[in-house]
Order: sequence, then structure tokens, then C-alpha cells
Amino acid sequence: MTAQTIHSYWITASGREGSCGSVEACFPYWSFTKTVIAICALKLVESGRLDLDTTLKGAPYTLRQLLGHTAGLPDYGQFPAYHAAVAAEETPWTREKLLDVALANGMLFAPAQGWSYSNIGYMFVVELIEATLEMPFREVIADMVCKPLGLTSIKLAETREQFQRVHWQSATGYDPRWVYHGCLIGNAPDAARLLHALMAGRLLQPATMHDMLDAKYLGGALPDRPWTECGYALGLMSGAMKRAGKAVGHSGGGPFCVNAVYHFPDVSDPVTVAAFTDGTAEGVAEFAAKRLATSQ
Repeated sequence: MTAQTIHSYWITASGREGSCGSVEACFPYWSFTKTVIAICALKLVESGRLDLDTTLKGAPYTLRQLLGHTAGLPDYGQFPAYHAAVAAEETPWTREKLLDVALANGMLFAPAQGWSYSNIGYMFVVELIEATLEMPFREVIADMVCKPLGLTSIKLAETREQFQRVHWQSATGYDPRWVYHGCLIGNAPDAARLLHALMAGRLLQPATMHDMLDAKYLGGALPDRPWTECGYALGLMSGAMKRAGKAVGHSGGGPFCVNAVYHFPDVSDPVTVAAFTDGTAEGVAEFAAKRLATSQ
């Protein structure tokens, strides 16, 4: 079996930086995009344009519940028909077909009465942001996150052609519209810099960061993954990893590659790591991020 190549970048609190693999290659950020969606939504909360705890118009849940996966919405990732259509390189389903399939059996539970990961919930958050600002989400991300931080590699991939930038050969036929909340692409250094800036307080006010970091405990160890404690905050996976202590960030995965972008505040020189590799096992990228965090 050929060993998987890890492309990674790390930044410490003291200002040290380092890399393994390519620093120029472009990767899908997959669900690390959720962290950026949450940042944009929370910046609108700070400006008074949105409210975390007001029930959304025409819906039974709040923005906080959507961001924390406690709204009760199902996820399209559980349906074999979705994965079969992606594998066949079909044209992505319309929003209407997606919701017809995903919501055929209704909500999973009443809002705030459980936890279930939902990409659909984050699609609704993106739509809420776009409606509030009356601008496309690609421009929102650029204005709120990428331009202020100087992250020039990060773009919202919206076509097969844009996805041609991606490092992995397997990405050639992938249509990023299958990720209904949007899929950011960019290099490993910019992924690390983004999360590092968030954790350093450069994107959100302290009270808002407190809300973002308030995690719901979900359980202990997971098979073939480094977690010893698992939880979810607002757009952030939050728990602990053996020998690394607390870990806050997000993993991501698609049909051909995975990533793990995490901040480790408990190591001697707190570090933010972004790790990318091929395959479909998120644990591989997470273990790589943990190894880098504990070796600094």
C-alpha cells in the first residue's frame, strides 16, 4: 500500500511557522467551510443584522441551533442516492430535489432536543446571510474574512472549472455544487492562518467568541480517530485528543480527500495546524495534525 502524503502547515503562538509537503497546492476545505460560514453569521450578529436566539421567520429553529447542529434537520449525506449521483458525476440536484429527498420523513427531533450533524442547516445559514446582505456568499467571505486577513488563495468553488485548481487528480470530474453550503478551496498555509487569526481574536469580539466556543459535549473516543472527548460548538468541532489536550477547529472530507484544521491551546507553545491528505478517512488527517501539534 502506498503511504499517503500529508500536506500541512502550522503556526505557533510565539510566531514560529513550518510546513510539510506543498505550501502552494490547492485543496478543498470541505467542512472547514462551516467554520467560515459561522464566522460570517456571527459578524452579522455583532452588527445587529442577525440574532442568535430569535426563531427564524417561517422556521421552528434559531440561528444558534443551525450553527450548533441542534435544529433537528437531517443531512443529505445519509442517503445512498446522493453518494451514487456524486460518484456518477451527475449534475447536482436542484435545491428542491435535495430537500424533497432529505426532508421526506420530516425533522429528526424538535429544535434543541438533540444533536445531529446537518449540511442542510448550514445551507440555510448561507441563504440567510445572502438574503440579509443582498450579496452572494463568495463576496461575503472575501469582504469579511479573506481580504482583512490577506488570504489570497481562498475562493468559493462554484463550478467544475474552478475545481480544476485542486491538487488531487480525482477532483477533475467533481462538481462543488454537490456541497450545498458551498466548498472553499485554498492552500494549507491560508487554512492555518484563518483559524489562527480566529483563535487570536482577530475576527470576532470576545463575547461573540465566547458564544462560538460554547460546545455541546457529544461523547468520548471514536474508533480510528485521535479524539478522547468530542463536542461541537458553533461551526467548530471541540474536544480533546490524547497527549495534545484540547483541540478546536474542523475536519472535512469528500469523495477523494480529507483535511483537519485545528488549534491546540494546551501544548507548550499553542499551535494551529492544517493537514490535508488523500483518501476518505478523516482520522488520517486528524492524527497528522495531532502529531504536528505535539512535536512543536
